[in-house]
Amino acid sequence: MSEDPKTKPIAALSVPPRTKTAYPAEFAGVTEGRAKRALGTHFGLSQFGVNLTTLAPGAKTALRHWHSEEDEFVYVLSGEVTLVTNAGAALMRAGDCMGFRAGTPDGHRIENRGTSDAVLLEVGTRRPDIDQVHYPDDDLAVVPDGTGKRLFRRKDGTPV
Repeated sequence: MSEDPKTKPIAALSVPPRTKTAYPAEFAGVTEGRAKRALGTHFGLSQFGVNLTTLAPGAKTALRHWHSEEDEFVYVLSGEVTLVTNAGAALMRAGDCMGFRAGTPDGHRIENRGTSDAVLLEVGTRRPDIDQVHYPDDDLAVVPDGTGKRLFRRKDGTPV
């Protein structure tokens, strides 16, 4: 009987980075220069996600957004980034963190406006069965599809 390799500690950097986005093509460029290592997925975690995210200079984590049912937490491991929310921009350095409560309509994203890579640890609830994602700056929304997955739609509900 072989041992399950997911029952042993790993080096986080051994998880292959994901550089593609799930955004529709017209929005996909926003994450150019972002690399996410889905650490929680590697271990089969289903209740929350954990990502080790590297942002190259000029890269952004996402479109500015907020979740109806999912909490998010970000901790800056290295570098400097700019948090963009409804209140404006705030600099975050290594050791700084920020949380985003589910249901709080304050769109957020993190940008690397510096000249060197920044590394973040992102943790968030997984509720694709009921979570809706709102994008205040873009004609985009995410809604549950009834099967535990989510669909991108325009704000009026039409397909993207």
